[in-house]
Amino acid sequence: MTIGIMTQRTGLTESTLRYYEKKGLIHVARDGGGRRVYNEEDVEWIAFICRLKETGMLLRDIRRYADLREQGRATMPERLAMLEEHREYVQEQQKRWARHLKRLEDKIAFYQAEIFQPPV
Repeated sequence: MTIGIMTQRTGLTESTLRYYEKKGLIHVARDGGGRRVYNEEDVEWIAFICRLKETGMLLRDIRRYADLREQGRATMPERLAMLEEHREYVQEQQKRWARHLKRLEDKIAFYQAEIFQPPV
């Protein structure tokens, strides 16, 4: 598929896809004219990169993961370790956001009680 179709499938811009390629996060095949040719595996891989980014993984760590992925099956234990470590980070962030949400809800409840409390 072309880069234009890939932007529709992934929601990323052409410049972002080119940036990811430049940074080594994705490796894209080329046709005889030098145009990028993406496949379904590329769509899935880019979706995974986006999930890693959205959960706070740094691009340098995603790059490390991508490099290991390119090396094949022998790097699976290291990739697993990276994902397990990232899972711990995400879980800690969830706990942190839950605490923030609780404090926000407490403040909202305070204001609601103050504003809507009948005058004495």
